[in-house]
Amino acid sequence: MEEVVFALVVAGRFLLPLLIPYFPLPAIIACLVLDAADQTIFQAFGYDPPGYQNYDKAMDIFYLSIAYLAAMRNWDNLGAFAVARFLYYYRLAGAFLFEVSHERWVLLAFPNTFEYFFIAYELWRTRWRTRPIAERTWILVAAFIWIFIKLPQEYWLHIAELDVTDTLQDYWWAWPLLILLLVLLAAILWFVVRPRLPRPDHRFRVVADPVPDAVDTSAKLSAIHIAGGWVVSWMTLEKVVLVGVVSVIYGLFLPTVRMSTLELFFAIGTLVALNAVITLLFSRRRWTIESAALAVVVRIFVNVVLVTVGEAILNRTSNGWTTFFFLCLISLITTLHDRYQPVYAYRRSRELDLRESSSV
Repeated sequence: MEEVVFALVVAGRFLLPLLIPYFPLPAIIACLVLDAADQTIFQAFGYDPPGYQNYDKAMDIFYLSIAYLAAMRNWDNLGAFAVARFLYYYRLAGAFLFEVSHERWVLLAFPNTFEYFFIAYELWRTRWRTRPIAERTWILVAAFIWIFIKLPQEYWLHIAELDVTDTLQDYWWAWPLLILLLVLLAAILWFVVRPRLPRPDHRFRVVADPVPDAVDTSAKLSAIHIAGGWVVSWMTLEKVVLVGVVSVIYGLFLPTVRMSTLELFFAIGTLVALNAVITLLFSRRRWTIESAALAVVVRIFVNVVLVTVGEAILNRTSNGWTTFFFLCLISLITTLHDRYQPVYAYRRSRELDLRESSSV
C-alpha cells in the first residue's frame, strides 16, 4: 500500500504541472498544495521514503520549469516576464548548488520567489489587464515576496528545519495563532487592499488567454522557426541550459546514473542541439503536428532512435529505464520550449516595433 501511495503522489507531481500552461493559477496552486502535503500523506500511511528531500527538490524544479514555459506562452507583459525569468533561473542555480553541496543555507540564499511571483501575476490577471503594469511595479512585487514571504519561509523550513504539522501538534497555542494570523490577513485584504483595487477589466477567469493569432498554429510557429533559422541561437542556448541543468539535478540523486555531472550535461546539450536541427528541418515541411501531446510522443520516439544509434556507434550501453526517463524529460521540455518561445519572440518583436514607431 505504501508503494502505491508513493507512486500516486509522484505521478501527481509530474502530471499536475502539465495543466499549468492552460490553467495557470489553479494548476500551480494544486502543485503547491501537493508539494506541501506530500510528507503529511506519507506520514498518514506510516511511510518515510528514503532520500525524499532530494526527490522533492527535483520535482519542485520540474513544475517550476513548466510554469516558466507557461509564462513564456501566456504573459503579455514582457517586463513581468523578464522578472520571472531572472527569478526562475536564480532558483534553478540554487537548486543545482543544493544538490551538489547539500548545504541547506543555499536554499535560503536562493529562495523560490518565482513561484509566488507567478501566482501574484496570475491572481491579478483573473480580473485585470496585466499589460499596463510597469516593470518597476513587478520588480517591487518580486522584492516584497522575496523579503517578507520567501526568506522567512525558507528559514523556517531549511534552516530552523521546522514543520507546520509537527508544530501544530506539539504546541497548544499554534492553532489559535495560525487562525488569528489568517483572520488578520483576511481582514487586511478585505478592508485595506480591496477598496484600493481598480475597477475590474473583465470577468473572473483562470483559463489562460489565447496566444496571438499570428502564432496560434503549428504551421505559423514553423514559419517563425524557418525565418529565424534557430539552431545556433540564443533560443538553442537557453534550451541547452534549461534542459541540461534540470537533467543534471535529477542525475545527481538518481542512483542509476553512471555519468559525471559534466558528461551528463554535455550529452544532454548535444541531444538538445540535435533536436533543434530536427525541429528546423521539420519546420520546412508542409505538414505539422498540432497536438502538443502527440508532438512530445513523436519527439520521444526520435530521441530514443538517436540515443540507440549513438550507443551503437560508440559501443556503449546505459540503464534503459533511467535513459528513457531522461528522454521523456528532454522531449517534453524542448517541445514546449519550441512551441512557446516563438510566442514570446513574436510579442517582443511587436513591442520593439511599437517603441520604434512611437519614437519616430
